[in-house]
Amino acid sequence: MSAIVFDLDGTLVDSAPDIRAIANTVLTEHDLPPLSMAQTRQFIGNGAGRFVARMMVASGLAPDAPGGAETQARMLARFMALYETVFHETAPYPGAVAALDTLAARGYRLGICTNKPAHATRALLDHLGLLDRFDTVIAGDTLPVKKPDPAPLDAAFAALGGAALLYVGDSEVDAQTAQAAGLRFALFTEGYRKSPLAQVPHDLAFSHHDALPALVMALRGAA
Repeated sequence: MSAIVFDLDGTLVDSAPDIRAIANTVLTEHDLPPLSMAQTRQFIGNGAGRFVARMMVASGLAPDAPGGAETQARMLARFMALYETVFHETAPYPGAVAALDTLAARGYRLGICTNKPAHATRALLDHLGLLDRFDTVIAGDTLPVKKPDPAPLDAAFAALGGAALLYVGDSEVDAQTAQAAGLRFALFTEGYRKSPLAQVPHDLAFSHHDALPALVMALRGAA
């Protein structure tokens, strides 16, 4: 039995609108200017702590300035409290759910490896009715390290058992993680990638999830 692990934000779901709303709520409470959608997408990828640090810098606050650490801690706590409950606009990308169901029906074991915190990850998946589709969920706080360290991805595949076929993600962080783990990487091109496609190492690329099951079957046949 083969295993496939997916990133979450920017790969299976478009959560940027809700993340922007959460960030701007926190910024407004501190009398700071809001983030644009472009900034929000640029800041996603390395976990909530890094996101909050980046939004502080964009707003003119330095986390390492006097009092910056305390401000960052307050903003992060508020951000996380909202992050676990605000799902108004987050939705799966077109074809993503059908692709998961097709892969599961063909006998693949499926997992999640994300830098999103565990409680927020499970709350979102449950809200979208997707939690039961995954045999394991490795989140940003499951281990002491996050992606691009390969340990979370290794843990996800270890929990799934079977042959590690593919990691599916959307970003430079995901590509680096797959490389560090020595695994093949499928790049969803419509997520939160910052660099040109040619600069992100990948074995497969797809722009719509409808194409993924056939790509997986072709990859498995060539393996």
